[in-house]
Amino acid sequence: MKIDGTTFNGGPVFKFTEAVSFVVSCETQAEVDSYWENLTSEGGQPGQCGWLKDRFGLSWQVVPTALSRLLAGPDAAKSRRVTQALLTMSKLDIKALEDA
Repeated sequence: MKIDGTTFNGGPVFKFTEAVSFVVSCETQAEVDSYWENLTSEGGQPGQCGWLKDRFGLSWQVVPTALSRLLAGPDAAKSRRVTQALLTMSKLDIKALEDA
């Protein structure tokens, strides 16, 4: 598998497991959408809360950078609403999280 020109190859002995994952931090919804589409295409599978598996079975979390700000803000009720919204999502929606 190649990512940004870097080849990842564990050979036949080392398989991808849930212990191996990558996080992609995205500034915009367009970035979230682009990574999500590319990583779930050709056999990838969406998961919950921004997680997905690519066509090779490798786990990724595609996360907007706004998420940590929204969860860690001073308004505890807002943080709870953001968490509740997050738990209903597959691909994360920045506007819906901000509106929660």
